[in-house]
Amino acid sequence: MKLLLLLGLVALAQCHLSKIPLRRLKSLRQRLEEHGLLEHFLKQHPYNRASKYFPVFAGTTSSEPLQNYMNNEYYGTISIGTPAQEFTVIFDTGSSNLWVPSVYCSSPACKNHKRFNPSDVSIFYGTGSMTGILGYDTVTVSNIQVTNQIFGLAETEPGTTFYYSPFDGILGLAFPSIASSGATPVFDNMMNQDLVARDLFSVYLSKDDQSGSFVLFGGIDSAYTTKGITWIPLSAETYWQITMERVFVGEKAVACYFSCQAIVDTGTSLLAVPTTALKRIYNALGADSDGEISCNDVSRLPDVAFKINGKKFTVPATAYVIESDGFCSLGFEGMDTPTESGELWILGDVFIREYYVIFDRANNKVGLSPLA
Repeated sequence: MKLLLLLGLVALAQCHLSKIPLRRLKSLRQRLEEHGLLEHFLKQHPYNRASKYFPVFAGTTSSEPLQNYMNNEYYGTISIGTPAQEFTVIFDTGSSNLWVPSVYCSSPACKNHKRFNPSDVSIFYGTGSMTGILGYDTVTVSNIQVTNQIFGLAETEPGTTFYYSPFDGILGLAFPSIASSGATPVFDNMMNQDLVARDLFSVYLSKDDQSGSFVLFGGIDSAYTTKGITWIPLSAETYWQITMERVFVGEKAVACYFSCQAIVDTGTSLLAVPTTALKRIYNALGADSDGEISCNDVSRLPDVAFKINGKKFTVPATAYVIESDGFCSLGFEGMDTPTESGELWILGDVFIREYYVIFDRANNKVGLSPLA
């Protein structure tokens, strides 16, 4: 009996709950705007949001990965190697790879960020599928050490955009099926190496400008689920993709009339919607063709609701209206990426800030709990 108890304690000690605090900082878009570079960048790099999820939509002028993260504001810290080298990353449920800059990248943009310097224990090989190399080493996420983790090392960073980026790299949290070069994602290795108590992770994005946000690996923080959890089955094991039944502005249905697909994506800041639906949403909310609206009208605007698994999940105007320098705009952007199961929507941070979100790999479900 004593031996069984001891073995049980050892097993518990090996399974971690790891909470990673996220910092909310200025986005890359805001930094480029402050330096007077945003307009020039957008002209030089026309962007299609669809390219993140369907690379076939990415043309030669719009395939720079950093464009997917122009508006992101939440960042956390991990370390790679022994001794540990720290990096600021986006924890992105809309991609599956881990990548950081390397010492082999000598551009000014790379020199302005932390770059991984391979140690004797790192193993590297070339690949034709990315501009860089792949390596294996220990990746530490809070108190969890993932051994033999494969990750990408960027050798080039085209243009000057990355110079102003507030983050060093990306840690993808989607499924292995969409990982480049057959890489095993970090969370999959956490599960495979029995490093988490449960095969799930959860995300809280604070509305506060500075602190409080986190990713919790291996558990659910009950302090954020007092209003209950609605579990939604995945419709595809690629991204965290679910079926959505209807979209409402107030009580009026405005889009997704015959059901559609939605991806819950921490790596997307806004709500990305089909362009035809975007026009209807703008009209219903009284915005102009650019999504701009009078800040005086915000208090009178209705909720936008997403009907998922038979239940409405609302986002109030205080969440979907973005105020900057006295001007207000709607937190929606256009995107056209039809799937076999219907049109595609992206529920980004504007949506996620309203809910404690649980990403359950054991049961292939997303859990949503309304925040107070």
